[in-house]
Amino acid sequence: MEMKEVVDIFGQAGFDAISITDHVVNGDSSIGKLAHGFNYTITEDNFGDYMKEIEHEKERAWSKYGMLVIPGVEISKNYISSDLSAHILLVGIKDFVSASLEYETIFSQAKKQDALVVACHPHHMSSKSSKDTFYLWNNRERFAKHIDAWEIANRDDVFNVVSLKKYPYIANSDFHKSRHLYSWKTLLNCEKDLTSIKQCIRHNKGVAITLFRN
Repeated sequence: MEMKEVVDIFGQAGFDAISITDHVVNGDSSIGKLAHGFNYTITEDNFGDYMKEIEHEKERAWSKYGMLVIPGVEISKNYISSDLSAHILLVGIKDFVSASLEYETIFSQAKKQDALVVACHPHHMSSKSSKDTFYLWNNRERFAKHIDAWEIANRDDVFNVVSLKKYPYIANSDFHKSRHLYSWKTLLNCEKDLTSIKQCIRHNKGVAITLFRN
């Protein structure tokens, strides 16, 4: 789906803010190499064009819908084993971060950019078309200090384990098709600007989720 189409779908539905988070896929696995071979990933070479397109859509979305568009990426470490796989949103990113880096390096580079770090769909998903990514959850004691929020809901799935651990939470990533609009979404009680949004999510006060049905 084209970025312009995504912006129009959310803008026409009345959303106040969205983050564009296309995939940055690791190149050190057979799955990752396929993604790179078919150009299904943001790379260091095309990252500049990607950010320019987001900036253009940001201006258009604000002018047309009063909607804030935030640049981001989804770091996608894909392996055959779900226990080794992990997806990480970096929201409010400025510079390219490779998915082939070690986790601590990814977190460090995100922190230098003051980007939000979100653990995506950390537990079992019901959709057969979605790949489970258990690595962050299985190693949560090691990584929790680096993660600003954990995804508690993805499309129609709710990950109760996140709430049981009382981790900061948000929903929802993985908007790939128009019908995915009707899914769990995040409600933030804050001003409509990037600084306020990051602060609200990090402090996890005034944060709620709702199942969006239009």
